[in-house]
Amino acid sequence: MRRRAAWVTLSTTVIVAWGLLIGTQLAGITPKLGLDLQGGFSVLLEAPEGTDRDVLDTAIEIIRSRIEALGGVQEPEISLAGERNIEVQLPGVADPERARKAVGTTGRLTFRPVLSVSPYGVSPLYVEAAAYQQSEEEAAAAQDGPESTTTTTTGESTTTTEETTTTGQTTTTTTVAEAEPIDLTPVLPEGITLCDLERNENGDLVVPLEDQPGCVDPETGFTLSDDPDKEAWYLNPEQDALGRVEAFHLGPALLLGTDLNDAQAGFSSRGGSGGFGVSSSGTGQWAVFLYFSSEGSAKFEAATEELSHYTYGDDRRRFAIVLDGEVVTAPSLASDIPAGQGIGGGSAIITVGGPTNPQQEAHDLAVVLRYGSLPVALQEQSVLSVSATLGSDSLRAGLIAGAGGLALVALVMLLYYRVLGAVNVVGLTVFGSIMLSVYAVLGETQGVSLTLAGVTGIIVAIGITSDSYVVYFERIKEDIHRGRSVRMAIDHAFRRSFRTIITADTVSFFGAVLLYVLAIGSVKGFALALGLATVTDVTVFYFFTRPAVALIARSRFGETGRLSIMGAAGKTPGVAQ
Repeated sequence: MRRRAAWVTLSTTVIVAWGLLIGTQLAGITPKLGLDLQGGFSVLLEAPEGTDRDVLDTAIEIIRSRIEALGGVQEPEISLAGERNIEVQLPGVADPERARKAVGTTGRLTFRPVLSVSPYGVSPLYVEAAAYQQSEEEAAAAQDGPESTTTTTTGESTTTTEETTTTGQTTTTTTVAEAEPIDLTPVLPEGITLCDLERNENGDLVVPLEDQPGCVDPETGFTLSDDPDKEAWYLNPEQDALGRVEAFHLGPALLLGTDLNDAQAGFSSRGGSGGFGVSSSGTGQWAVFLYFSSEGSAKFEAATEELSHYTYGDDRRRFAIVLDGEVVTAPSLASDIPAGQGIGGGSAIITVGGPTNPQQEAHDLAVVLRYGSLPVALQEQSVLSVSATLGSDSLRAGLIAGAGGLALVALVMLLYYRVLGAVNVVGLTVFGSIMLSVYAVLGETQGVSLTLAGVTGIIVAIGITSDSYVVYFERIKEDIHRGRSVRMAIDHAFRRSFRTIITADTVSFFGAVLLYVLAIGSVKGFALALGLATVTDVTVFYFFTRPAVALIARSRFGETGRLSIMGAAGKTPGVAQ
């Protein structure tokens, strides 16, 4: 290789490699780290058996849209894991619970009228049963006469006491009879059944919930398996200022998620006017704007007409939005919508007045409504959470392992190959600069993250790259021992070793491709790192190692001195062979 061409090729390669690294660092573009290196969590969701691949692909895109719309998630990794599993990885999330809620709410989206609301998280089924049985006790007590009074509250019993009060010459005695504890066995309306929760030896339900539409939990009285055509009992997990929650008795769904075209968060200057909410002051507040399809608009107008028959403040004026067995929100129909008029134009407004962050509340609600309806129900199988501290410890351990491996390789190469070993050390810095720059650019443009498995792949690639140098250097030593000069040896050795390296790296590259295509989870990160490292190895070998060795061969380190190429080959320094 000519000296001028060697200098141009070498300097260009070094400038590009080191320049890319410096440029990305100055621009603030660094490799994005996976959840195992910076913390986060992953969720494995399972679809029912027999679900088509097209349905799963649609579900993945909807989940991805929901997560990305939430914001604060650097790089959601959502992919198929097996035939019917979806793996969701969310590294570096600022609010894991908020993001997990967005991932977990994967069920049917329904709009249901509120029939009644029970405070303190008590199921309306039990409240109705208790009230019914209590009224029977009160009726029986009334027949005993005015001197015997029985008072019973839900879940409580009283003891028999005798209290005497004397006023002047008049004595009044009141006897309180002991009451039996009220049986809170729910009285099920027609068409509602209790869920069969019997499990087999594997812990799976003998009768899946999807085969028990509309059933309720026999212990809590809440609906476990949704059926939009039946009444339902749901809990709103959000607590009020007193720590109470609401339990809703809801009617059959009037609208489904498929009737909703879009939902956008925004600031409404109309306050609660013209939609759902509790504010009608007109001062304005954050709201969610709903846009229905033509069919959904007609259904919604009919629903608002029905709700408007009830007086303002009546729970039956509320409209519950249910997703995955939870009441997302249950706003009340605004007081200024005339009966029978509904909301025209296929749109509606839900005003939001959260005490902490109404803007985020409106945004999250819009995301749930916009992307809430999935084509298939998904069950959460496992959740892996990695703290930020554990992630940083893993990153530190990976960096220490990489630095240690690099130092050992450099030491061995310098001791064994002398000046050629120095070429190897500098070449590894070129190799590392290119790898880091590529990961930084891919992370910025394609969302590719560097995981702990990827770090492992890069560390393994250090050995692969060093192998390429060993093959070349050993070929040089063999040619020198056969009597060739250093300059002739490096050219001849390059041609022979390059074919060997191309063959070996081709095998590694195709292995990495197959591993990436067939594997799931973190193994993909290892395969990606291995594939990129293989391509980088060939590039560095051709554009850096070859000209660097050619220039050294033409310098005094070619044949003179113990550190020379000749000395590394075991020949007498200073004597041409």
